[in-house]
Amino acid sequence: MPFSPLGRGFLTGAVTSVKDLPEDDMRRGLPRFAEGNFERNLAIVDALRALAERKGVTAGQLALAWVQAQGEDVVPIPGTKRRKYLEENVAAASLELTAEDLAAIEAAAPADAIAGERYPERLARAAGR
Repeated sequence: MPFSPLGRGFLTGAVTSVKDLPEDDMRRGLPRFAEGNFERNLAIVDALRALAERKGVTAGQLALAWVQAQGEDVVPIPGTKRRKYLEENVAAASLELTAEDLAAIEAAAPADAIAGERYPERLARAAGR
């Protein structure tokens, strides 16, 4: 079960600057949102957004469809606070990605290109990682 399949808001386009986040937002303490890492990761999101636009979907929908394409035993469970986003997320379930789509996504966002660890070291140690 993929955790945070929308990258804590990164992949929805909701966060375009750390300054967009409230001062008490926990994401401010995550390495992927740290200065330097944030900008590098945002460039990846921009590339994914361009792929999504070509398919007529949102970057979040593209991300969820990619997660679903990883196997029948993989189920993304995105969190949402608004009905609009729930409907958008549900619509991603019917998005079919071709082999070419998957290759383009992998090229735009290779796993080793993501800047920063998922969690701060203290949290990763507490979780046994």
